[in-house]
Amino acid sequence: MYFLRFALSLSAIMKESDSIVIIPTYNEKENIEKIIRAIFALEKSFHILVVDDGSPDGTASIVKGLMETEFANQLFILERSGKQGLGTAYIAGFKWALAHPYDYIFEMDADFSHDPNDLPRLYAACAEEGNDLAIGSRYVSGVNVVNWPMGRVLMSYFASKYVRFVTGFKVHDTTAGFKCYKRRVLETIELDKIRFKGYAFQIEMKFTAYKIGFKIKEVPVIFVNRKEGTSKMSGGIFGEAFFGVMRLRWDGWTRKYPRVESGENII
Repeated sequence: MYFLRFALSLSAIMKESDSIVIIPTYNEKENIEKIIRAIFALEKSFHILVVDDGSPDGTASIVKGLMETEFANQLFILERSGKQGLGTAYIAGFKWALAHPYDYIFEMDADFSHDPNDLPRLYAACAEEGNDLAIGSRYVSGVNVVNWPMGRVLMSYFASKYVRFVTGFKVHDTTAGFKCYKRRVLETIELDKIRFKGYAFQIEMKFTAYKIGFKIKEVPVIFVNRKEGTSKMSGGIFGEAFFGVMRLRWDGWTRKYPRVESGENII
C-alpha cells in the first residue's frame, strides 16, 4: 500500500510543469497525435493546450482520446465553433493559461514546421538567460527554411524586412509563430486590444511586447514545411499583415503602452 501511494505521488509530481505549449488546430488529424507525443517525450516537462476551431476531420476527438487514456493532467483542449482566426485562438489560449499557474507560455504549430526539440532552447532563453520573450527565428542567422517554395520564402523574408523598415522594430523574424513568453508579458499586454488575426497578429504581439519594454531574444531555428495536412495560409493573411504594419506604426506614435523597465529590450 505504501509503494502504491508513493507511485501515485511520484506520478503526480512528474505531471507538474511550469510551461504550457499552446497549439491551435484546424484539420490536423495527420499531425496532432505525433506532435503531442513528441513534446511529451522531451526530457523537460511541458503541458499542452490544443485550441481547436471545430475541425471536421476529428482532430479534437483524437486529443480527447489521448487525454482520457494516457495524458490526463498534462494535455488539455479548448474547443471553439468554427474557424475564428489564429489570433483569437491564441488569445483564448493565453487567457486559459493565465488562469492556471504556468510561468512560461509557448506558441507552436501542429504540423512539425516547428521542431519540438527546440522548445527547451526557447525555455532556456527565458528561464535561464533572463529574457521575457524568446522567438524561434528563421532569419536571425541567415534563411533557415526547408522545403518551402521559393516564392513563399521570399515573401516571408521580405515581409519581415518591410516590418523592420516601417516600424523601426529590430526583430529579424517578425512573423514567427514559435515563441516562449514569460507569464508577466501576457499579463501586461492588454490582450483584448490585440486586433489582428493572421500574420499581423504575430507581428502585433511582438511589437507590443517591444513597445512595453520587455527583453526579447531571437533563437535561431530551422523551419521545415509541413509534410502532412494542408497549409492554412492565404493571400488575405498576407494582406492583413501588409496594411496592419502601417497601423502598428501609427499606434507606436500615438498609443500609450504599459511600460516596464528591463534595459535593452532586443538581443
